[in-house]
Amino acid sequence: MRKGILVATMVALASVGSSIACDIHGESGIVEKNDLNIPVGAKNAGGITKEQFDSAIDKVEGIYQPIVAAKGKTLEVVRNWDDGTVNAYAQQVGNTWKVSMFGGLARHETITVDGFALVVCHEVGHHLGGLPKKKSWWSSSWASNEGQADYFGTMKCLRKYMEKDDNITMMANANVPTFVTEKCEANFTNASDIAMCQRGALAGLSLGNLFRALRRLDAPLKFDTPDPAVVAQTDDNHPAPQCRLDTYFQGALCEKDHYSDVSDTDANQGVCNRVDQDTDGIRPLCWYKPAN
Repeated sequence: MRKGILVATMVALASVGSSIACDIHGESGIVEKNDLNIPVGAKNAGGITKEQFDSAIDKVEGIYQPIVAAKGKTLEVVRNWDDGTVNAYAQQVGNTWKVSMFGGLARHETITVDGFALVVCHEVGHHLGGLPKKKSWWSSSWASNEGQADYFGTMKCLRKYMEKDDNITMMANANVPTFVTEKCEANFTNASDIAMCQRGALAGLSLGNLFRALRRLDAPLKFDTPDPAVVAQTDDNHPAPQCRLDTYFQGALCEKDHYSDVSDTDANQGVCNRVDQDTDGIRPLCWYKPAN
């Protein structure tokens, strides 16, 4: 009898551990698990083309493959253009750090080229985004949590992705909200940096609108009405769409050098933070609880 109870307990624990590992290894993705499927050639599908899909991935891969290789690992981006899944995943298998991208997400009507590049950056951010990490069954996992991957996406990765572009010209005719421009101008003095800040904010809006659509929310997301929620402890899971937009915007506003590394041991390294009396560019309290 005792042996039977022990076996049953071990099976139950293994099952719990597997579900936690699945969450860490990609079942939840950049969005909560959903049944939406947008196949190639779907009527009224919007989003981006296969050429844009590949080009955005090529660019992020070109930046981060050498960075990951310097850590003794291999970055592998799996391109599932024909798969209609509306999600994206990160996974670590031995020394291979994987990112899985899907055409279904790329074809969603809310997705712009920069929005899609930010998805790739978010998934890379699970590998390289630093603290806070997702909690595993025993301790912290390898994966930066959802909010941190969002923050890393605009603060570090997307700036590397954008830095050689003519961002000033790109933003000259873009529909940038006045509030975004004012905040970007308040945090940066260089015109190109201001334009990258604006561009990062708009990429974040593209993804915020994806999350809003998947949750079937009616209220529009706005840069000047941040989520008022304050968490009692850091939330590792998917924040509300407005909270995620706030995180992307704050990442875009952070004036820290995008080549200054974040840390797996110090949540304040390489980022804007309250300890240094920063008021802009900081992780929102709707998902992040500062340690000090």
